[in-house]
Amino acid sequence: MIEVVNPTTEEVVGTVRAGTVGDVDTAVIRAVAAFPAWSATAPDSRLALVRAIADALEARAAEFASTMTAEMGTPATFASRVQVPNPVGIARGVADVLAAGYFDGAELGNSLVLREPVGVVAAITPWNFPLQQMVAKVVPALAAGNVVVLKPSELAPLTADLLAAVLHDVGVPEGVFSLVHGTGPVVGEALASHPMVDMVSFTGSTRAGRRVSALAAETVKRVALELGGKSANVVLEDADLTRAVKIGVGNAYMNNGQACSAWTRLLVPASRHDEALEIAVAAAAKYEPGDPALPSTRMGPAVSSAQRDRAVGYIERGVSEGAKLALGGASRPLDRGFFVAPTVFGDVRSDMVIAQEEIFGPVLSVMPYADEDDAVRIANSTIYGLGGAVFSADTDRALAVAKRLRTGQVDINGAAFNTSAPFGGYRQSGNGREFGSHGLDEFTELKSIQR
Repeated sequence: MIEVVNPTTEEVVGTVRAGTVGDVDTAVIRAVAAFPAWSATAPDSRLALVRAIADALEARAAEFASTMTAEMGTPATFASRVQVPNPVGIARGVADVLAAGYFDGAELGNSLVLREPVGVVAAITPWNFPLQQMVAKVVPALAAGNVVVLKPSELAPLTADLLAAVLHDVGVPEGVFSLVHGTGPVVGEALASHPMVDMVSFTGSTRAGRRVSALAAETVKRVALELGGKSANVVLEDADLTRAVKIGVGNAYMNNGQACSAWTRLLVPASRHDEALEIAVAAAAKYEPGDPALPSTRMGPAVSSAQRDRAVGYIERGVSEGAKLALGGASRPLDRGFFVAPTVFGDVRSDMVIAQEEIFGPVLSVMPYADEDDAVRIANSTIYGLGGAVFSADTDRALAVAKRLRTGQVDINGAAFNTSAPFGGYRQSGNGREFGSHGLDEFTELKSIQR
């Protein structure tokens, strides 16, 4: 059995059965058997199912939110405002694409071009946005006519159980969706290497993504990867510095600093570094760690003791590298729970480890730049390319800089997240896209019929 530990209280709040290689094989065989009938269903039938899933998720929003707060520590307010509404929006976005005639086919000369399902999809999802990432894979895969075997993170399995209940209640047929709990080295690797799995959609660390790719390559599976990030928030000299920094701190600390697209690097003109650092410290100090079940709490714990220790290790590394520790540090802010003190570093250079590697904790690096070209160079200086931001009083200038950033998403002046726009990364942040029509594309094959 796998014990689910509440990271706030350090108490066991549930258990799930640890799956085996045999369980994976059983689930995949069931999926293969279910594929012919499911792939032949009319798109309108799948559209109705997707809409039913979205409605059911919304109806059980409070239950999903409280479960995520208990098993992975996301603040209750963030859970209710983001962790549940985003998946509902993603599902409804998929429904909108289907309703617009996604599977109608297209005429190209003497060819009829069709989209058809890939087949058996293995979805391997993370713990930090558990419902969002499960919905972003399972819903479009099912909508495209695929069958799915889901392996959620063993750190957030209870949310997966709730999703499985929703899918059962709305009428997903037997074998079309299966859930196998377990660890990456056992269940994840068995799925990635299984000869009857046609595609793996994986969200997690870049290291684990490389392993998934290597295993999948043996059978030439399609692979979609959403991996790590080290996103830069580029604040140009004409921007409203106070607003840009405050929004940037909020983004860096969202979900307790455990977000792959978080703007963990704050790039500011060198002449305004100290001013920006002072604003950042004042803003970050308001993220006082506390019980995430309370509506007033803005900063909950790390998901596990290992994740806490990882973040603390990076904080210690930043100090040893000579970065200026302006707030927080390695000490434990509370006696119980896997909490990390909200931390702000100043005078961070791009060659420092804390500026290059993904920390996955509430750690912000304030980095000075000389001019716009230098800012772009620093922003593009990591192996990642998932998210980013640009702030400027001139939106045209901000757009020009955004186009120079080698990253999958860029927000200008704090623009809202869009659950229908393509989400994914460049370079070692992965490949493929999620959400909307682009997310559906990942789960389909193209067929040309000449006539």
